[in-house]
Amino acid sequence: MHSIDFIDSHTGGEPTRVITAGFPDLGAGSMRERIGRFRTQFDHWRRAAVLEPRGSDALVGALLLAPEDASACAGVIYFNNVGYLGMCGHGTIGVVRTLAHMGRIGPGRCRLETVVGVVDTELFADGRIMVENVESYRLARDVALDVPSHGKVRGDVAWGGNWFFITEDAPCAVEPANIKRLTAYTEAIRASLVRQGITGADGAEIDHVEISAPPDRADIDARNFVLCPGMTHDRSPCGTGTSAKVACLAADGKLEPGRIWRQAGILGTVFEASYQTGSRGVMPRITGTAWIAASGRLHIDEHDPLAWGAGA
Repeated sequence: MHSIDFIDSHTGGEPTRVITAGFPDLGAGSMRERIGRFRTQFDHWRRAAVLEPRGSDALVGALLLAPEDASACAGVIYFNNVGYLGMCGHGTIGVVRTLAHMGRIGPGRCRLETVVGVVDTELFADGRIMVENVESYRLARDVALDVPSHGKVRGDVAWGGNWFFITEDAPCAVEPANIKRLTAYTEAIRASLVRQGITGADGAEIDHVEISAPPDRADIDARNFVLCPGMTHDRSPCGTGTSAKVACLAADGKLEPGRIWRQAGILGTVFEASYQTGSRGVMPRITGTAWIAASGRLHIDEHDPLAWGAGA
């Protein structure tokens, strides 16, 4: 019998499961080196932690590790129902909330070492959490994509810690009643990206699709729907997706440095975003709130036929 200790939170409705103890030792080295060992030697532990019967397709895991960088308060590797994430905006907000819940940090600055680099965060006294994401940029503008049953779809390819295809073309209103239709549409876009050989830098897979829609209320600037790699939608406004969107807005001269962009997700929850100019693109700052939802211990009985999860 194996046991995994965890703390669950949600950020704008999107769940994060922070693994605090019980995982195998991934050894020393950078997060990139350790994620390599995780992927090749211990992937069944990923499946056990986030897949059914203990998890769900929407759940993002975050494995807490000792950082290699002495300036960081923790290291973290993000993973989901189909694999691994270089960075996760909502997950980072959830990790900071969890570290505070554990008594490891208080209000103030905290650096997290991730696979894509060290990320600066700040926990404010009122509970809001700010993430200074990795440098984000637009790789390609107004890319034309032929999507079966939907015709020509145009969008930008951008990096926000993950690769995104961001389009303003939508088959229906971006609202909860249309989640199934929006999911099918963005799945068709993702399949078309693969079929037409459209990628991120150095041939990287574009594994997120974002629909950017006009605001439906006065206190926001836009609303989005984001398809994640596991073919489920992001319940939050998506931290890396908001970063990629801000990079596109900046490239088009539609958002000046320092101005707040209020991005609502499919549930109506909001992230606030701003940026400073970077060497290649922008340095985004994403602010949101996470809430502790549960804590406990997962048990893995190797005699159980679904001990290591049901799914990919």
